[in-house]
Amino acid sequence: MPVPSPKPDHFVWAHAQPGIAWMSQNTNTLPTTPRIDEAIRHAVERGEHKLYPIQKGLPGLAELVRQELGLGPDFEVILGHGGLEALYAMNRALFGPGDEVVCTDPSFLPIHAQIKLGGAKPVELPIYHPPWKTSADRIREALTPRTKGILLIDPINPLGTAYTRAEVRAIAELAKEKGLPLIHDVTYRDFSPDAALATEFYPEGTIVVYSFSKNCGLAGMRIGAIAAPKALYERIKPFTVSTLGINILAQVAAKAALETKKEWWPRVLQQCQRNQALIKQVVDKTPGCFLPVYPSFANLFVIDTSATGASPALIEEHLLFEHKVFVRGGGYLSPRFGERFVRVSFSVPEEDVRRFAEAWPQAIERLRKK
Repeated sequence: MPVPSPKPDHFVWAHAQPGIAWMSQNTNTLPTTPRIDEAIRHAVERGEHKLYPIQKGLPGLAELVRQELGLGPDFEVILGHGGLEALYAMNRALFGPGDEVVCTDPSFLPIHAQIKLGGAKPVELPIYHPPWKTSADRIREALTPRTKGILLIDPINPLGTAYTRAEVRAIAELAKEKGLPLIHDVTYRDFSPDAALATEFYPEGTIVVYSFSKNCGLAGMRIGAIAAPKALYERIKPFTVSTLGINILAQVAAKAALETKKEWWPRVLQQCQRNQALIKQVVDKTPGCFLPVYPSFANLFVIDTSATGASPALIEEHLLFEHKVFVRGGGYLSPRFGERFVRVSFSVPEEDVRRFAEAWPQAIERLRKK
């Protein structure tokens, strides 16, 4: 009997195919504004890509980030080739061998991997149960003399849960009481109308993580930032790796996106709200599946498939290779709970969501354990 050939790498294969519904990466593929493309083109025409950029960033860009976050001049902005690069510098600066950083499971595990690089340990509080997020009380219980920081992803990747202002305040006040840096990752903040920022309650100890990938649709440009109060900035800055500046075309695109965001963002948000409602309709009709969090306050949520017995990894594989719909199996986000869910992002054109809606029940029925 012939041995079936192994499936190719999902991301390599998907990038080589036309017509993929990119619902796996939480990227924003919805239309924003042509002014971003125009700004990039004009920068190329001026030859700006032939010179090293200013290390601190394109004039005006850091101030636009501060304005987006409601921060004053006491916060310094560090740009990175993606938010993860800026986070890398922060993690290497703040955490070392034997340290502990309180975070959650599920979570965006690449940040946890960075924490481990310096010999520190992510202390992962399980949140795959109602209310699908952690609390100041649970964090307090996890603190030890080795705790050197708290990671708060808000809204939460992958669940789509958001923290209330009171919850953010309680966590910030706990971090302040213990003198711990609070890393507030607000990558999905724009999708949450009532999002609160921990800097309001703990300005001297909060580091804010900002991304242009999800809101501004610039994932491929690889630009992100952290904003830190001056004392923490001075600790982090020596660990930055992009001493010759960040890709100038990415900076130009990011600046154009923030300058025009009020014009196009409401349209993006409305489409995302329609899209997640369409997904809920098909999930509700699929036996054995449910949405732990709805509505989502990000551009993603998880579909719990545990009652079907279908493997999330096989669901990802089937939807991709049979339907060109790319979702993400839960193992990427939680070794402990990953066999229970699939993550789906919906900041995509509505036709992609409708393709998903058609393919999803077929995939589950095919892979369901009878």
